[in-house]
Amino acid sequence: MKKSYLLLLFFFSIFAVSCDNDDNAELAKFAVPTVKSLADIRADVSVTAARQTQSDGKIYVTEDYLFYIAQESGVHIFNNTNPASPVNIAFINLDGVHDISVKGNYLYADNFVDLLVFDISNIQNITLVRTIENSIAFSPTFPQEAEFYDYTVYPTGDEIITGFDIQMRNRPEGEFITLANDALASFESANGGNIGTGGSYARFQINGDALYTIDAYKLNVFNIANPVNAFFDKEVYMTQWFGGGVFETLFIQKEILFVGSTTGMYTVDAEDEFNPFFVSGFSHATACDPVVVYGNTAYITVRGGSSCGAIDDQINVIDVTDIAAPTLLSTYLLDEPYGLGIKNGVLYVGCGNNGLKVFNAVNSTNLTLENTYPINVKDIIPLDSHLIVVGNNHITQYSYGPNFTLTPISEIDL
Repeated sequence: MKKSYLLLLFFFSIFAVSCDNDDNAELAKFAVPTVKSLADIRADVSVTAARQTQSDGKIYVTEDYLFYIAQESGVHIFNNTNPASPVNIAFINLDGVHDISVKGNYLYADNFVDLLVFDISNIQNITLVRTIENSIAFSPTFPQEAEFYDYTVYPTGDEIITGFDIQMRNRPEGEFITLANDALASFESANGGNIGTGGSYARFQINGDALYTIDAYKLNVFNIANPVNAFFDKEVYMTQWFGGGVFETLFIQKEILFVGSTTGMYTVDAEDEFNPFFVSGFSHATACDPVVVYGNTAYITVRGGSSCGAIDDQINVIDVTDIAAPTLLSTYLLDEPYGLGIKNGVLYVGCGNNGLKVFNAVNSTNLTLENTYPINVKDIIPLDSHLIVVGNNHITQYSYGPNFTLTPISEIDL
């Protein structure tokens, strides 16, 4: 694995950090890297009994199971054959997990820089059958509240930076650089069965025998034709993609990939599953950007503020009939939009503390807000049978009712 730590150290070594004990010094917040060896990371992977979590996360569903991907913790598995009474049955301990995908009897998950394959044919006896080492690029998120970086802590040998702790220390004297997430983008690594469904924040998608994953600036392709011998096939860099944005989400419809980034949406032709290629892009101002597609229409939530950017919060409705030339149909202002989903002409948008919004989207150029439910929602999966939402350490499942109504049928306290 290639580790570009020298570039990072260059940024941080141009200033010195004084840690002298001075009771009269002004305190500041320092980001202190946490490091862990790859050997220890791989040894910690395990399957255990069900447990609760307080980690933020997202959801994924298959026909019988509901998966909660607790960021930097692991994967919680619920038997959801009866959505009115889901049962917490197992936990996969993965400190570096950010996403999963399922095809048939196999679950694929990232764990920092590795892609793991689990056999879930016997849900009571889940087994790790394959580890594709150093195949995922991992960049720990720099804490937004940090003012300075402790560059004296860095990985050696087979260690990687897995995250950061915030510590209060004496503020250094002199002029210093203000740090941001992009400073950490140099941490890089090198190189038909039943498919589950992820929410709008998914970063994994399956197309035939190919598994696609995204990192900040590229699309990764894995061959999963034989899951126990799955392998990394290629990484796809495309110069047309680099508009300064970071890839955030991945959606697939009819062998077309829709990549949501901080600066827009990109379309990728994946008809040849192992040779996807760039088709077009639709740009917006810098913001956080999940995307879902229904028919010939794409819906993008664009959230500004803080680390996302300064653009107004909104929904962009895009005509993708011609994927080579996406066209903006309409824009709707909406407070704090996060994840979204659409089913049968009804658009569901999670707006954080502003609730779950339900829109009539039969006419995509004239969205009509029909209902708002006072629940914190970050992401959504609309199934044919019912709706699943997640937010604020809760998963809620709803049945569909007439006139754009929803009725809660179960709630999981995470």
